[in-house]
Amino acid sequence: MAYPGQPGYYQGGYGGAPGGPAFPGQAQDPLYGYFAAVAGQDGQIDADELQRCLTQSGIAGGYKPFNLETCRLMVSMLDRDMSGTMGFNEFKELWAVLNGWRQHFMGFDNDRSGSVDRQELEKALTNMGFRLSPQAVAAIVKRYSTHGKITFDDYIACCVKLRALTESFRRRDAAQQGFVNFQYDDFIQCVMSI
Repeated sequence: MAYPGQPGYYQGGYGGAPGGPAFPGQAQDPLYGYFAAVAGQDGQIDADELQRCLTQSGIAGGYKPFNLETCRLMVSMLDRDMSGTMGFNEFKELWAVLNGWRQHFMGFDNDRSGSVDRQELEKALTNMGFRLSPQAVAAIVKRYSTHGKITFDDYIACCVKLRALTESFRRRDAAQQGFVNFQYDDFIQCVMSI
């Protein structure tokens, strides 16, 4: 079974130390200003704070700001300790991934409409290493499109969910054969935690 590769994904650490810089020079990191502006005393941010942070940073460019559900998905993708929050290192990892996905989106938005259609999405997913059936692509398009078009925000939500589900599946597919057995409760935990 071919799984999506990791090219372009930043493999970061596990969240910053509570209350302050986790390493010398962190405060000088340009991203730290965005993060610190919304992080609480614990040095963590939740989905609401992430939404404010990403909006203030302008990472979405000319696209509309990320909706709260997309921010929840982003937090859950990197929430290794299941706290519902992320530290600065996780935020930096997310920032790198978002920039990669934004560049990827722009590369497949051939008509520069600010959205991708089914064919553009299928090419983008194939380019990222996903080998999906036409039925799976149709289900994704149905879930994430409006009138057959997928906006940047929905594209990011789709990418986050695909990455998180693939990582969860990969952890359970010890033989790397593309098959796993789930107990019902494990399946629900896997899907609902994303």
